[in-house]
Amino acid sequence: MNIKASSLLGSGKLISTKDIGKISDLLRKNNYKIVLTQGVWDLIHEGHAQYLKKAKELGDVLIVAVDTDEVVKHRKGPTRPIVPEKERVKMISHLKPVDLIVMKESKTDHNKLIRTVKPDILVISETTESNKNGKSFLEEVTEQHSKFCKKIVNLEPQSTTSTSARIRLLTIKGAEDLAKELQKVIANFLYSEKS
Repeated sequence: MNIKASSLLGSGKLISTKDIGKISDLLRKNNYKIVLTQGVWDLIHEGHAQYLKKAKELGDVLIVAVDTDEVVKHRKGPTRPIVPEKERVKMISHLKPVDLIVMKESKTDHNKLIRTVKPDILVISETTESNKNGKSFLEEVTEQHSKFCKKIVNLEPQSTTSTSARIRLLTIKGAEDLAKELQKVIANFLYSEKS
C-alpha cells in the first residue's frame, strides 16, 4: 500500500475493512490523532452533521464507521435501515468533517473495528441505550473498549428528535389523516344510501 497520509485527509473516501488497520497505522506514524465514531447514519439530518463536526474537533482525522444493512437489521429490526448502506455512505462522504469511511460489518463482534483502528479517541452518543442492566452506555463502552483506545468521549445528543421518532410522527400523522378521510367517505356513503 503506497498512500500518502495527507492525501486521505478530508477525502470522505470509503476504505475497505481489510485496509483500515494499515491506514490507521500509517496515520499514527505520521503523528495524526485518530478519532473514530460509528453508527447507522440513517436519514442524515442536522444533528448528525453537528455530531460529526464536534467529533472531528477532537482530533486530526475522523474515521466514520457506517453499519452495513445486515448489522442495522440485526440491531434495529427488519424495517431498518430506511436508506440502503450505499446511499448512507454517499451522504456521509459529502459531510465536511469526514475524512474516511469504513463499513462496520460484524453483527456480533462489536470490538473488531475498534481493535483494528485503535483510535486515539472513540466518540459515542449518549442516545445509545445500554445492553446491560445497571450500567450506562458509557460505562459499558469504557469497560469493553478502553484497552483499544486512549480516550472515550460521550457526546450529548445534537438533535431533539431522533430519525426513528421523526418517522413515527410521520406515520402517526398519516394514519390520523387517513382515518379522517375514511370517516368522511363512510359518512358520505351512508348518507347518500339513505337519500
